[in-house]
Amino acid sequence: MTDTFQALLVDENREAKIQTLGIADLPDEAVLIDVEYSTLNFKDGLAVSGASPICQKLPMVCGIDLAGTVAESKDSRFNVGDKVLANGYGLSERHWGGYSQKQRVNPDFLLTIPAEFSSQQAMAIGTAGYTAMLCVNAIRDHGVLPSDGPILVTGSVGGVGSVAIMLLSALGYEVVAATGRPEQEDYLKTLGASSIVTRDELARKSKPLERELWAGVVDTVGSTTLATALSQVKYNGIAAVCGLAGGLDLPGNMMPFILRNVRLQGCDSVMAPMAARVRAWADLAVYLDLSLLATATIVEPLSRVPTLAQEIIQGKVKGRVVIDVNR
Repeated sequence: MTDTFQALLVDENREAKIQTLGIADLPDEAVLIDVEYSTLNFKDGLAVSGASPICQKLPMVCGIDLAGTVAESKDSRFNVGDKVLANGYGLSERHWGGYSQKQRVNPDFLLTIPAEFSSQQAMAIGTAGYTAMLCVNAIRDHGVLPSDGPILVTGSVGGVGSVAIMLLSALGYEVVAATGRPEQEDYLKTLGASSIVTRDELARKSKPLERELWAGVVDTVGSTTLATALSQVKYNGIAAVCGLAGGLDLPGNMMPFILRNVRLQGCDSVMAPMAARVRAWADLAVYLDLSLLATATIVEPLSRVPTLAQEIIQGKVKGRVVIDVNR
């Protein structure tokens, strides 16, 4: 086993640099993983760029996702050679994450990669795709059927939005994609969107109640976009929310919830119970078209992460970005 390896470390000055580390530098956790791939998510962009103090402990190896092969294990649930993944659980916040060629991880954070996926495909899904599945399952569990009307997906060009469109379309729902990048209309329709609405149609001050349009919403944006979408949700509809790209505020009112029986359902991917994670990954194995996912995915080397971090928080990244930590 090689004693040294490369990792992207945010130091005490919150500067992200690729550094050479040794096995002894890793956290004292029960499972050692030879990491193959990680991902780039909006949260990764915030952490690596320093735009938000995501990293609660420093120094910190960033990367909220990882996939690879078990190299050593002190836990009976995982054996050497097992293919495993981790999403969330405070990786990149309180625990060292996936931007490293080796990592020691708490076994309670790990899932065996479904047989349908390679390590690279698991990270093409990553936190974004797994979160999209949590949102879609929230809509399904609420009882919304394809015949009930269209589902609005905001932030649709991003990772969560892209995978949500694929999943909803595969399940037979009509999907309307909201985006601030109308030049991506062809891309969104390729994923399964039937039509698009522009960001400006939603990112505005809305009336307390507007015309009923959506049987459900998958929202990654928040703020005025979510407030407007809520005012347009049909009776007994649901908004499954998972992102704050547009801001932390929600400048709406109570009328959709009371007069239209609308549910606002938060979908947390970081600390979601293991049962919800297992279900989501099992559902992804059934409903996600891997060939379509491939068209929405690019693979980049670890060295590109600092540049990509800036691009994703500026809204310049499309679809999914897999990080090959060994390039």
